[in-house]
Amino acid sequence: MAKLGELLGELRDIYTVDSDGVLSFKTYIAGIWTSTKDLEEVKSPIDLEVYARVPKLNYEMVDMALQTLYTKGRWEIRDMPGEKRLKVFHTLASLLEKFRQDFVDVLVIGNGKTPSAANGEVNAAIERLERADLDVRKLYGEYVPGDWSTESLEAEAIVRREPLGIVLAITPFNYPLFDVVNKFVYSTVAGNAFILKPATATPLPAIMFAKLAEMAGFPKEALAVITIPGKEMDKIVQDKRIGVISLTGSTETGEHVMKIGGIKQYVMELGGGDSALVMADADPKVSAQKIVTGITSYSGQRCDSIKFIFAEEPIYDKLKENLVEELRKVKVGDPRQEGVTVGPVIDPKTVDEFEFAVKDAVSKGGVILYGGKRLGPTYIEPTLIEIDKSKVKDLYLYKKEVFLSIAVLTKVNNIEEAIELSNGRRYGLDAAVFGNDINKIRKAVRMLEVGAVYINDYPKHGIGYFPFGGRKDSGIGREGIGYTIEYVTAYKTVVYNYKGKGIWEYL
Repeated sequence: MAKLGELLGELRDIYTVDSDGVLSFKTYIAGIWTSTKDLEEVKSPIDLEVYARVPKLNYEMVDMALQTLYTKGRWEIRDMPGEKRLKVFHTLASLLEKFRQDFVDVLVIGNGKTPSAANGEVNAAIERLERADLDVRKLYGEYVPGDWSTESLEAEAIVRREPLGIVLAITPFNYPLFDVVNKFVYSTVAGNAFILKPATATPLPAIMFAKLAEMAGFPKEALAVITIPGKEMDKIVQDKRIGVISLTGSTETGEHVMKIGGIKQYVMELGGGDSALVMADADPKVSAQKIVTGITSYSGQRCDSIKFIFAEEPIYDKLKENLVEELRKVKVGDPRQEGVTVGPVIDPKTVDEFEFAVKDAVSKGGVILYGGKRLGPTYIEPTLIEIDKSKVKDLYLYKKEVFLSIAVLTKVNNIEEAIELSNGRRYGLDAAVFGNDINKIRKAVRMLEVGAVYINDYPKHGIGYFPFGGRKDSGIGREGIGYTIEYVTAYKTVVYNYKGKGIWEYL
């Protein structure tokens, strides 16, 4: 049974133990730890057993939290000097290290991550907090002299960046700690209050992180974690007190949020599923190793997971052979068992969609080279399907992002065909290019309609040291250290008029 053990030290303050041994958590609402009579059960994808319960807030409770953040919290965080904010982030990094095992346990039980992957997410969260200082320079403004226009002689201006007030962050299930930390850092380093809607499937890392933020001295009334069902978020998204919405999720969710959210700033990383373009002069073995990692990392439940492989004819057969060989090395199972490299999918509905997509591909001429089977309610075989280039655009997999370890392999005559097939999808998050011909690589870099291109490596966003974000239906804006500041702040121009004061004597 996937059961969560009791947490350590101060983290014990945020939950009680129910009669069935399940931990029942409170959530953090502008300085107050709150529970409700109506609780949401949280299930582990490992065996679909309930391992935690969290409050199911109603709109009135969220409305009160927003009012506190709007009247008090946004000024509390803005009035905290920047150097003190950095100290809070560094303290938070130390606390994450202190409580590392608790977060690892929650990521394993709640997400089905292997211990190695869970530790990797904690490492990324710690480093993101430590590197908040790299965001700061993007907060600096500009000086504009007035003597470059006759209408502004004897004047000058400063252009400064100011926080927009309240950032609503909506985070996905797949990186429930790092995505929270990343959005928290770039929002609050700029001086915004922060209200967080974590994924219903994986809310615990957000709640636990709020406890660490409280311990680190973050302004109490500038932070809230709202455990409210997504279907009840419309009134909150519409709220005029919110200045920014930062969302990582599906394209459909992003479109809905923008439609009802109105005039706000938006940062959105939406649907993806990346292409790998393999040129004739690539190393087939090394390319296959990296591509399979890109397919299977965290069970393919990553927006930057590789879903399509377009390979030139001279390398195609050897690459196919190596891809299948690498997929055979993958061991699927309970992530707590030694040797398992791929754990479960977050819920059975996604596996249902996987089965539909496989049948759709086979019905249109696809050949299953590896996998294709459901292994349980939340487990699948990593799957590779071969299909002719004339049929690939007809696939359900081509039109939609199926969020698990499944990829399509297609032979192309040249790099131009690979680029055309990659660009034909509605998504444009990342692409990977494998090969050595610099001219063909450079052409692919220029022509691919994506936010990032990885040369001889699989796409991986990491801590955002290199900025990432999509084009087309894959989103708007960029996430990355220093690169998101412009989306959570606004320019303010301050013009000083010195006309007649004798400061300047122009010729």
